[in-house]
Amino acid sequence: MTRTTDLSADEGALARLAATIESRKPAQGGDPDTSYVARLLHRGPDAFLKKIGEEATEVVMAAKDLDRGGDRSRLVNEVADLWFHCMVALAHYGASPQDVISELERRAGTSGIEEKALRKAEARATREERP
Repeated sequence: MTRTTDLSADEGALARLAATIESRKPAQGGDPDTSYVARLLHRGPDAFLKKIGEEATEVVMAAKDLDRGGDRSRLVNEVADLWFHCMVALAHYGASPQDVISELERRAGTSGIEEKALRKAEARATREERP
């Protein structure tokens, strides 16, 4: 299987999907009777957040199956489903894939252990600042 090395093409695919999701918002005329995205958004956060949980579980199951000789394409398909539903959540809450990419770029070159410790310290400082 060939890996894509053109990041701009990857980001373009995410941007196109994000634009499609935006166009399916009920406020943009998305019809819940004809659009899965519009239906999820119309039903509210509980609907798409439940799907995120289900898809995350399916990613875990597909990965575990790979350890026992399972099909790699199943993992890829389940991750695609998870990303899709996460993008619906991002759109609902006014964020975009570019926001996520920017955050990942901000973290680049930082140890994951250091990043987690920094987030804990920031959360602790925020709690201490509150009256």
